[in-house]
Amino acid sequence: MTDIGKEYAEALFMLACERKAKSEYARALDILTTAFEESPEYLDFLSSPGISLGDRLSAVETAFAEKIPEDVLSYLCLLCEKGRISCFNESCEHFKALLDASERVSNAVVTSVIELNDTEKKALREKLEKMCSVSVKIEYRIDPSILGGVVVEIDGKIIDGSLRSRLNSVKDVIRT
Repeated sequence: MTDIGKEYAEALFMLACERKAKSEYARALDILTTAFEESPEYLDFLSSPGISLGDRLSAVETAFAEKIPEDVLSYLCLLCEKGRISCFNESCEHFKALLDASERVSNAVVTSVIELNDTEKKALREKLEKMCSVSVKIEYRIDPSILGGVVVEIDGKIIDGSLRSRLNSVKDVIRT
């Protein structure tokens, strides 16, 4: 992530805190992210030097003025004006990381060979929340290459309880 993307995210986050609108701004960024994912050419349009800045800003205001708070709209316009619209996605990611940190929420990625059932998901969430002393949002992924068990990535740490990892450990012991 670039420092520029972080700086824009931090500025918007500080403004959101001042206005007591962190969740509202996060929802607005989600609206923009979805719009840009559905129409990737829109970001190209917003960064195109061949289109006047006035036309680009007018398009942003027409498309989003009624859908997002004025401060978030101004943030998007500022990215366009400064030629930094390419930092939008990473800036949004950093904003959400700041929001999660401020609300004591950790994000985890849980990888398993098959989909976990609701009971397993609940037990895993409770264990992670107890271990980390924070609320945990979990993204679940399936990866048959781990053979069994689960791999959890949370707060930059990896807890590898996969069968593949255990088999590799046994193989290392046998070789020595």
